[in-house]
Amino acid sequence: MGRRIEVRVPSRIDLAGGWTDVPVYCQNKTGEVVNIAINQYVRSEMIIDDERKISLSYSTDMPTGSGLGTSGAMNVGLISTIMSNSKDSLDAAEIAYQFEALMGNKGGRQDQWASALGGINHLTFVNEEVKVTPLSPSTEFCNWLENHILLFNSHITHVSGELHQSVWTRYNNGDEEISSALDMIRQAGLDMASAISKESKSAVISSINQVMIAVDLLGKELHQPFRQVLSELTKQNLVATWKAMGAGGGGVVGIVINNLSDREKIVSLLEEKGWSHIDWSIDFTGIYRTETIL
Repeated sequence: MGRRIEVRVPSRIDLAGGWTDVPVYCQNKTGEVVNIAINQYVRSEMIIDDERKISLSYSTDMPTGSGLGTSGAMNVGLISTIMSNSKDSLDAAEIAYQFEALMGNKGGRQDQWASALGGINHLTFVNEEVKVTPLSPSTEFCNWLENHILLFNSHITHVSGELHQSVWTRYNNGDEEISSALDMIRQAGLDMASAISKESKSAVISSINQVMIAVDLLGKELHQPFRQVLSELTKQNLVATWKAMGAGGGGVVGIVINNLSDREKIVSLLEEKGWSHIDWSIDFTGIYRTETIL
């Protein structure tokens, strides 16, 4: 008999600590990342027919290069589709990471772990190991996160990899400015974990501000395209803080608003700029796999 295996995995928003999960950094100090799995999914379907021929297909809610970890989610979806259902979800995350490493990806592990686990997590990276600390704030605080962090697809493409290469080359050469900026991002990850554990809205905002300052030290061009659009909203006190999702400086931007009453106004203003608002909520499931006999 044939089988159909369907897998759904979430993408993620990174609140703080991204960059520090890269192995070249967490060989020296722990990487500290806080991210949230969200209901923007990658779906994978494998059909094995009666003759044991296989077809495999993907679909994504968001394009790759959006800053939401979609590429990592795709590989977690692939591995979860072809693996035995009895395997642990973190096995799929590690295999997906190693697969990407073989393909030349020198990034970190946060995307794969977010997709596999779901929910809100504080991830600590020590060399090749990952320590997971789930964060479980109240329903009220989760609602605050979902309603006050607005996601927009800016349709701005990623900055080229040349900046990333430059950052890590300078880091390996002992550049103090780069090292200090990465350490600041690491501390922001720790501060964000504390902020969510304590359900401190002001501390969430402060941590993202800290990330912004540090990323500007890595390279102002990462945030410059968004700064041009958002500076006026910040001056008008409509926006408390913001950051590009992911480390690429393109695609999706997360904006923390001050007042829920300004939400629709902000959405309207940014859609007039050609940005697309993305409704989102927290995905608490991670990998979701079903198997059907055909």
